[in-house]
Amino acid sequence: MFKESVIMSLQNIIHNKMRSFLTILGIVIGVTAIIALITIVQGATGEMENQFAALGAGKLSVTAKGTALKQGLSDSDVQKLAIIDNVAGVSPTISFTATVVKDEILEDDIAVDGKNEVYFNHNSTLIARGRALNILDMQNKNHVCVINEALQQDFFMGEDALGQTININGLTYTIVGIIDSSVDTDIMSRMSSDSTKGKAIIPYTTAMSVAGVGNITSLEILVADTTKTNEVIDSVKSVLNQAFNYKDKSYSIINMDSLLSAMDTMTNLMTSLLAGIASIALLVGGIGIMNMMLVSVTERTSEIGLRKALGAEPKRIQLQFLIESIVLSLLGGLIGMVLGLAISWIAAIAMGIAFTLSVDAIVLGVGFSALVGIVFGWAPARRASQLNPIDALRSM
Repeated sequence: MFKESVIMSLQNIIHNKMRSFLTILGIVIGVTAIIALITIVQGATGEMENQFAALGAGKLSVTAKGTALKQGLSDSDVQKLAIIDNVAGVSPTISFTATVVKDEILEDDIAVDGKNEVYFNHNSTLIARGRALNILDMQNKNHVCVINEALQQDFFMGEDALGQTININGLTYTIVGIIDSSVDTDIMSRMSSDSTKGKAIIPYTTAMSVAGVGNITSLEILVADTTKTNEVIDSVKSVLNQAFNYKDKSYSIINMDSLLSAMDTMTNLMTSLLAGIASIALLVGGIGIMNMMLVSVTERTSEIGLRKALGAEPKRIQLQFLIESIVLSLLGGLIGMVLGLAISWIAAIAMGIAFTLSVDAIVLGVGFSALVGIVFGWAPARRASQLNPIDALRSM
């Protein structure tokens, strides 16, 4: 009985090709939207989270603007932070923009960062060629720098920049290393595509002199054991409170691991929201299926009456119409799945992100389409099964 019901349902769908296509169109659009949106969003946010995880795991970002009496942290304050238990190192950052000159070539607004040896020790793959800045460069305030590949292209097209000199804000610096832009650890630079702009890193002690600052307002604290991050944060707060005499809003601490957790929560919320919006199209498609099935019941009234007169049970007639509705929904779901994955793959290539097959999106899209077929097909199937055979035969 079930096999015959399936065959009759398929025959009716094939016999009314255009009507069947228009009926499943809403399901196709809905499933395509669900799978494409969820897959693209998960791929993009996954790429972003991977970058943050690689660059910020086990790292505390401290901004210490200080108070009116004391702006920033002194070297002694930094040393106190460095000897906290479970701290693997402290990396100050002195940032400013400068005018860089080489022979007759001049570039304005070049980003210059002052870093210490801890920064390079923690990012051992950062230097593509040459050497990193070391502790002697810090102690002697050497006029050496490492530059990124973009700045090398600006000033040394077709030449080897290592060992050559550039002029930064009127002072001569010797280039000792070239940064590998593909592993640039500057999060904001990576996110804003500033890897195509010139950048130089000099010893932070030299940068303080050049920038005319006496204290450090920005630094990163590396945590050796990330399971004890909260204890490290408490110890850091204790040092900073003493440094700024317990004044409110004198500093801020950003835990990159907590930021990753917050990003994951936001991503899940956004994915759920997009899935909900796309599901509206599925509901519209379900209404379309119900309307088509109701029309089909009306058109086939005489057929239903004849079958009942010949002994067909109501449940068999109901099963046939229900199967027809489910088949239409699943067919739309499968077509939508293929289109959704194709759109996601094309979008991933265009956006330069990895294409990740989202099983959850596929299950949600196809499963929801099957549910729509059952829910919206039940009423027309029930109506068909309850037709009075005498009244149905009168319409012949």
